[in-house]
Amino acid sequence: MAQKVQDQSPEVQALAANWPIVEALLGGTSAMRAAATAYLPKWPNEEQDSYNTRLGTATLFPAMARTISVMTGKPFAKQLTLGDDVPAKIKGWCEDADQQGNNLHSFSADVMAEVLGYGLCGVLVDYPPVPTEQVRTQAAETALGVRPYLVFIRHAQILGWKMERKAGVTRLTQLRISECKEVPDGAFGTKSEPRVRVLEPGKWAVYMPDAKAEDDWVIETEGVTTLAEIPFVPFYGKKKGFMCGVSPLLDLAYLNVKHWQSQSDQDTILHVARVPILAAIGGGDDFTLTVGSSTAVKLPIDGDLKFVEHTGAAIDAGSKSLELLEDQMITTGAELLVIKPGEQKSATQSNNEAEANKSDLQRIVESFEDSLDQVLQFMAAWVKQPQGGHASLFKDFSANSLTDASAQLILAMQQGGLITKQTAIREQQRRGMLAADIDPETELDAVAEEGPKLGEITDEDIDPLTGLPRKPDPAAA
Repeated sequence: MAQKVQDQSPEVQALAANWPIVEALLGGTSAMRAAATAYLPKWPNEEQDSYNTRLGTATLFPAMARTISVMTGKPFAKQLTLGDDVPAKIKGWCEDADQQGNNLHSFSADVMAEVLGYGLCGVLVDYPPVPTEQVRTQAAETALGVRPYLVFIRHAQILGWKMERKAGVTRLTQLRISECKEVPDGAFGTKSEPRVRVLEPGKWAVYMPDAKAEDDWVIETEGVTTLAEIPFVPFYGKKKGFMCGVSPLLDLAYLNVKHWQSQSDQDTILHVARVPILAAIGGGDDFTLTVGSSTAVKLPIDGDLKFVEHTGAAIDAGSKSLELLEDQMITTGAELLVIKPGEQKSATQSNNEAEANKSDLQRIVESFEDSLDQVLQFMAAWVKQPQGGHASLFKDFSANSLTDASAQLILAMQQGGLITKQTAIREQQRRGMLAADIDPETELDAVAEEGPKLGEITDEDIDPLTGLPRKPDPAAA
């Protein structure tokens, strides 16, 4: 059966198999609850009401979202740098790269988060369809706001592509992108309708559903471009091939789902353990029991009345299991920062050992920089500039060991407000980075007593009589 314009290609379907789990995890507790049995299976013979209660009280530990946030922040800890070879005009456009107020730095950070989560997305370098006679001068171009701008194409928008390889270069010959068009809905409202944009070298078309034939789409509008290539640049997480990439954090996603399920089991055990069962021993079928502060219970000879409680062994085992899972998730995320040997290279292929030994995140960032350079080149091509220049990201963030990398990740999570200082100290103790006999609460109290850090001391913090930093006022605290 021939593929239709709105259908995902087999290649995209294969990539999309990994997307739902990430979408649910990044959607938080509400999205995981909405997924229901997909990620929280029903127990054998469990009644639906019981399952609904268990599902409605389940909460997600957001390890996947936190790790993506921290890892995205690594290369963007310092401002993205445009090289001297970037034309001044393009540098100016990069201050509002998408014509929605986002500069290239913040726009690129969103793209990085997408590739770390899903493995593939892209940037379309678009240009407004304005008649040539209206933009004969640079002044007219500026007045009309006509210039290249960037469109963020998320993972799920990519429907399919065709490609060719010529002279050792692989390029797109067709790309299908899912879009939404906002149309009026009554006198005051609007609604979104699906569209598919089909891009080919030198031309484009937008398809819409055919109102007369179900499941058929027709061309709504079409046009031509001045470019000999499709101005789309793919960005990758873990690159598997041209237009094919997977999330480098996919294993973390599965661990996060396992934690979601284990946490639900633990909550159920705690609920059972907190509600002891009153057992009456020796009563007959006609035995009745009334419990209250002003009642007495009459038991038969050799009868007994007692509360049956959980021993707590399963609670302790479940708690330790959750701690182990959380440690595994931190370790799995931190692996992106660990320096690993690269492929064996000759002396002419590699300048030094540091060039070959990089972390996975560094390699992803280098590929990301290459894609940004292609974006700049397409911006230049739209305005017939020969060179778009180069962009650089911060890459000095890797660690020599998994222990160092996980410690670095914990520190970044604390600084980002994702975990408390007490949790950070405990996690560093577990990794041997801090002495085991340090009490987190005592240590934090001592830090508070020391006052502000040296780099944060102002004139108001100095005692004019002693010339030393003032001690915090306990009454003010």
